[in-house]
Amino acid sequence: MIIIPAIDIKNGQCVRLAQGDFNRVTVYGENPVDMARLWEEKGAQRIHVVDLDGSVAGLPKNASIVADIARSVSVPVEVGGGIRSMETIHHYLGNGVSAVILGTAAIQDETFVREAASTYPGKIILGIDALGGRVAVHGWTQKTGQDAVELARRYENDPIAAIVYTDIQRDGMETGVNVEATRALAKAVNIPVIASGGVASMDDIDRLLSVKDCSFFGVIVGRALYTGAVSLQDAVARAAKQASNPKEESP
Repeated sequence: MIIIPAIDIKNGQCVRLAQGDFNRVTVYGENPVDMARLWEEKGAQRIHVVDLDGSVAGLPKNASIVADIARSVSVPVEVGGGIRSMETIHHYLGNGVSAVILGTAAIQDETFVREAASTYPGKIILGIDALGGRVAVHGWTQKTGQDAVELARRYENDPIAAIVYTDIQRDGMETGVNVEATRALAKAVNIPVIASGGVASMDDIDRLLSVKDCSFFGVIVGRALYTGAVSLQDAVARAAKQASNPKEESP
């Protein structure tokens, strides 16, 4: 399992939202590119970027910044937020981004998602954001009745790279990752799952690492890294140790 720092961009700044609420914003940096470089220096193996403005608008609003991030670091960069067309996917992948995340499209336009996955196999990630197990779309501003696991299963036969599963209620709150819901999804599908939302301390990293009946590709950490509640270097080292000693219990 790899540790993936999150960089959320709003109005060109690096921010975090509380429970996806655009009225509860904390600014953590004026320059997202510098933040990406910092996380790479501290050992990040991958960086998760979200264009928050784009997620609501339905089209990229910070694409130039995302491209600058991808060019400025050597580790893979994944991006989500407002990606609803093949043109946008082509633009991002052609400008150094390693994978794009399709969230709203996953539930509203299956044909598009399948076309994207077949055109760019291994480059498409599903973003499944859920509240009480039910999917939310359009930057979490609209709730649906769609079950998260059922949605994931629709794409099992497509060349999807991974699923980012976010518990909205916990995101940005540092209340602890929803291990059970993430585990249930990982056990239900054969697509690699990335945990997201609520990581508060190293205990959450350990809880994910201690799951024995399935594995997670990675975990996205946001606010806890910015507040210092989690040290990226320590988290990366802990995950690496577990990978080299899989039978060893997490401390």
